[in-house]
Amino acid sequence: MHRSFELAIRLAFLGVLVFWSSIIIRPFAGIIAGSVIFAVALYPIFSQLTRCLRGRRRLAAVLITIFGLLIVLGPVTWIGLSLVRSSETLYARLDSGQIFIPPPVEAVKSWPLVGEQLFHIWDIASANLKAALVEIVPQLKPLGGLALGVARSVGTGLIYFLISVILAGFLLPQGPSLVKLVTRFLHRLVSKRGEQFVQLAGATIRSVSQGVVGISLLQTLLAGIALILVGVPGAGLLAFGVLILGIIQIGPALILIPVIIWSWLTQETTTALIFTAYMIPVNLLDNVLKPIVMTRGLKTPMPVIFIGVVGGVLLHGIIGLFVGPIVLAVAWDLLVSWVREDETIST
Repeated sequence: MHRSFELAIRLAFLGVLVFWSSIIIRPFAGIIAGSVIFAVALYPIFSQLTRCLRGRRRLAAVLITIFGLLIVLGPVTWIGLSLVRSSETLYARLDSGQIFIPPPVEAVKSWPLVGEQLFHIWDIASANLKAALVEIVPQLKPLGGLALGVARSVGTGLIYFLISVILAGFLLPQGPSLVKLVTRFLHRLVSKRGEQFVQLAGATIRSVSQGVVGISLLQTLLAGIALILVGVPGAGLLAFGVLILGIIQIGPALILIPVIIWSWLTQETTTALIFTAYMIPVNLLDNVLKPIVMTRGLKTPMPVIFIGVVGGVLLHGIIGLFVGPIVLAVAWDLLVSWVREDETIST
């Protein structure tokens, strides 16, 4: 009885300590997860750069950190601020009922074959849909408010990104020792499979972060720059949509193809032609790069990625858009590996 009572006190104390620690760490969970993901995803580049610098690990970590900060402070911030402005404009127009289809420009009439008919159809749509949208606008306001809320978290998300990149720079030189520490910890939990789980988690992080999130972010940056330069309305929201569709594996064509059509309806022929010639390769970028970047096929189902995106954004804001699907993909792959081992043993 004395030993049982003493064990119960120890377990209760340990439980309180773990619970208290989790409450303290919870506000920084997104930053910690982001820094670990960045470090694991960038470690192959760090290793190659270290060899090029003749073993100067700290210098390699500093160079990678500076490059990451330049990306966050440059194009990512630009796209983020555009998202904020576009969301505020959308919400203001929804609130005032000013959303409508603009009338066609006279230049449409001069288009060969379809100019007159297209101008007529567009003109009728702009007149009739304007009245119809007045009735729909009150139902669209919650969506505008949601978009505005997500956009307003961009500032906090950018700060989280900066902190995560800096922390990842500190983690990179300590990579091998940290891997050994995590392997020993998992060895205590899952016996001999600790090292296998660490390798699987690292491979999943690199696969999803580079082959899914990384390529989607690259597409977003390339598309967003063109959308802003051409003056597409709501460029920030459209770029954000490109990012979402890329991460959940649907592809940005649902957004980019209508935008290309819009450019031919509203822009000069030369501008529309250049814009189309630029956007088509951007739209196909994931089909070209994924087989090159990903060392293995993505085994995580799309619903798991989608739930990770939505849950990550709701829990951690913008940074959760990247952290959520990666963390959930790692959890899914580890769970599947564990279940399959049990099935193998039973058979």
